[in-house]
Formats: sequence, C-alpha cells, structure tokens
Amino acid sequence: MSPLATVRLTTIALVMTAVLLGAANGAIATDDVSDGQWFHSFLSTDKANKITDGAGVTVAVIDSGVDASHPDLRGSVRPGIDLAEGGHGDGRTDEDGHGTAMAGLIAAHGRVRGIAPGAAIVPVKVSPHRQMTAADIVEGIQWAISQKVDVISISLADDFDDPALRQAVAQALKSDIVVVAGAGNKPDPTVGFPAAIPGVVAVGGVDRQGDHAKISVTGAAIVVCAPSDEITSTGLQHLWRKATGTSDSTAIVAGAAALVRARYPDLSAAEVVHRITATAIDKGPAGRDPQYGYGVLDIVAALTADVPPLASASPSTPAEPDSNNPWPLVIIIGTVVVAGVLVLLLVVRSRRRG
Repeated sequence: MSPLATVRLTTIALVMTAVLLGAANGAIATDDVSDGQWFHSFLSTDKANKITDGAGVTVAVIDSGVDASHPDLRGSVRPGIDLAEGGHGDGRTDEDGHGTAMAGLIAAHGRVRGIAPGAAIVPVKVSPHRQMTAADIVEGIQWAISQKVDVISISLADDFDDPALRQAVAQALKSDIVVVAGAGNKPDPTVGFPAAIPGVVAVGGVDRQGDHAKISVTGAAIVVCAPSDEITSTGLQHLWRKATGTSDSTAIVAGAAALVRARYPDLSAAEVVHRITATAIDKGPAGRDPQYGYGVLDIVAALTADVPPLASASPSTPAEPDSNNPWPLVIIIGTVVVAGVLVLLLVVRSRRRG
C-alpha cells in the first residue's frame, strides 16, 4: 500500500462513556475514578506488583501521543517520536487523549495505576486525532523496532489486510518484540489488523464478571481476553478518562507482557506470550475458542506458574539427562551396542562373500 493511500484506521476504543473526571466534580468523580479501576482487583495486580512492577522494560505505545506531564505518568514517559503529518517533537504531547489513556493503563502510578507502574513508555505518535493510514502504523512499528523496545502496544484495528503491515509485524517478531493489538469493537464483524496477523497477541474484552464483553468482536485470531468495560485511566488536562473498548484490554495485556518480561528477562518474546496463554483462565468451550482465545488473562499465574517451555523454543539445545531416571541412558547404551553388533555382522558377512 502506498504511503499516500487514504485507507483510514479507526481506533478500537468505541467509547461507551467518554468523559473527563476531575476533583472539581466532587465525590461522584472520585468514586467514578476508583470504580473504573476495578480491573486491579479482578487481576490481583497488587499481588503481581509485589513480584515485579515492570522496571527495566520499555513499551512502545503507537497511538495519538502521550501527555508526559500528567501527574500519574510523570517520570514514566521517555522521549519518543511524532510521525504525524507535519508533526514535530518527541511524541510526548496528546491532543486526543487516547494514547495518554493507553499509557496510563500500562504504567500510571498515581490517582490511577497501570499494570506495570515501573515500566517505561515510549510514545510513537502517528496521528493527533487517530485518523491514520496503514503506512503510518508501519512507520511507527519500524521506528519502535529501531529503538529496541520490549513490547509494542497497538490499540487500533482495521479490516484492510496490508502486506507492508504484515512485513513490519514480522520484522518486530523477528526482533524479539512482543506485539499486542486490539481485536476490535462491534459493529466490526471480525478481528481487525494488525491483531489478525499470526504472531500478534490479539486481545478481546471481558466484563466485570469475566464474561465475554458485548462490545468485543470474536474470531479465530483471538489470543487472550482482558477487562474492557468502563475502565478508568489517565486523560487530558491532567484529569481522567473512563471508557469501554478493546483498546483498554489491549493496553492491560501489554502491561502484563511487560511484567513477564521483567520477571523473566531471558525469555524470548514467543516464550513470554506462551506464558500468558498457557496460564490464561479457560472460558467457553475447552481450549482455544473464538470468544476468549486461550482464556482470560491471569497475571499472577503468568508470573509464578511452572510453565513448560515451547517445544520449538530451543531446538538446538539437548535436554539435560535426569539423574533419577536411568532408563534414557540404558536405552542409549543398548542402541549403540545393537548398532555395533549389526555393523560387525555386516563386515563378517561381506568378508565371507569376498
């Protein structure tokens, strides 16, 4: 697709409640802010953050920019880039608020908290008002790769399957980056792109009961689900935003990926995703399904469970022998002996014929 193409990508934050909540609104505003942070108790993030807060991990947020001056994000937003047409600066401004909200769900540490409050946000501003082309997202991914980030969070979805976008995602995965993207919101009929690209963690939404969120699309590409309904995060004017959509669940999963990367720094990106999917709480039909994917995110389990490695994780590394189980050694020795006898017989037979 040409960079001049006008195919528009729409954000998947179909906001059911899009309001700024400030202290000036009194007790109701305070209650709304706290209420919208329900996902912390749902995911037991207090327990998870006692294990790790994500320190040392960088998460690129490809969006509308991030307001780095927000009190709840202060000190967590590194200089990024403004790739928007006519844009300049380091991406640490936001006229729309969507990118600031996603960053808050990952790394806020104030009135509202993110999943990984110790992680660093790298803003990749691709459009000031979320009206962007696939080429913009491609450029954002490529720049994030050049910065050697650990996680890329993309709360965007579109129905156009762009070859350049697939190539950019493939490059990110090859660069050992966890790529997380939103599945999309109804009335969209199917999982959008880049979430539908194999290797991307396509995120769907669940409600407060942990059931499939009505707003979330379904499809075979869904990998995992996370809270998406009436979520509070950082907003414009140093206030807060409450919204519903798989944008929010995407940022939450990106924060979880940051925690796993911090807890297990030697794991590859594929192994990090494997930990998240292997420990997800299975919902719906047994196994992976179009509504929940592998299940609902369980951060504590992803950080603590004994998860067998991927079969293809280290194909060139031989398995360590089990000193308590002599049979593998016996089998190996027996095989060698039998092979030796067969070779000897063949040699003797050959000499007799000669």
